[in-house]
Amino acid sequence: MNVYLLKDIEKIGMAGEIVKVKPGFASNFLIPKKLGIIITAKNEAFYKSKVKTVEHRKDIISNKTSMLAEKIKQLTLTLKRKTHDDGRLYGAVSGVEVAELLAKAGIGIAKNQVDFGKSVKTTGSHKITIKLSSKLKPQLTLKVVSEK
Repeated sequence: MNVYLLKDIEKIGMAGEIVKVKPGFASNFLIPKKLGIIITAKNEAFYKSKVKTVEHRKDIISNKTSMLAEKIKQLTLTLKRKTHDDGRLYGAVSGVEVAELLAKAGIGIAKNQVDFGKSVKTTGSHKITIKLSSKLKPQLTLKVVSEK
């Protein structure tokens, strides 16, 4: 069954694409949650023309996103936190703190786009991934230093 996606769905497709899915998945998940519309013989031409305009927009957005990814890769952020005597932090570094540091550097992202992999609880340099899209995941370096 062909479905036109209204929103991005991980491992299925991006908004504006026509994807082939199983009928049960479409009728039980995509359609009730308003994530997609079934492609019929009547509306097929309309949605295929929409796909072309969406593809053009995606190209423009992907260029901007790739430039942002290059900017993020070159960043090294420094965060000052209170620590124990042995270099451990009192609490783990949160996505909100990293998003605020990026905002000060002129890059606006949401806290849920920050992926630590492993929680940051010690001083030193740590690699952090920023999820810009399903394909673009640049890494930056976060240096955690003691306030003392």
